[in-house]
Amino acid sequence: MSQQIINSVSASQLQTGRDNFKVGDGVKVYTKVREGDKERVQIFAGIVISRKGSGIAENFTVRRISYGEGVERVFPVHSPRIEKVVVDRESVPMKARLFYLRSRLGKKATKVKEKGYTAKEAK
Repeated sequence: MSQQIINSVSASQLQTGRDNFKVGDGVKVYTKVREGDKERVQIFAGIVISRKGSGIAENFTVRRISYGEGVERVFPVHSPRIEKVVVDRESVPMKARLFYLRSRLGKKATKVKEKGYTAKEAK
């Protein structure tokens, strides 16, 4: 009985249209930030390195390089603070989690095999 109540409450909190990205994609996350009595939208752009959880408890981690330092931020997929998630670059993920990007430096830290890339184009 209590599980049915939990499922109904969590079903009402789920956001639609947030499953348009996957691990390896370059995304821009538009988050609402409250400063005093004002609210504005702040953009966090980077590469999705992991997604975990399910239902209302699903999270995704976005990594970017800022001033030579790696910055990661974890977002709940169904958070009301997220206005939208826009995919910049689609990729062909080779793994479920891209934690190996943490050990890379410079441009290699943002290189992920992009969709539409073939070995013939590299030559």
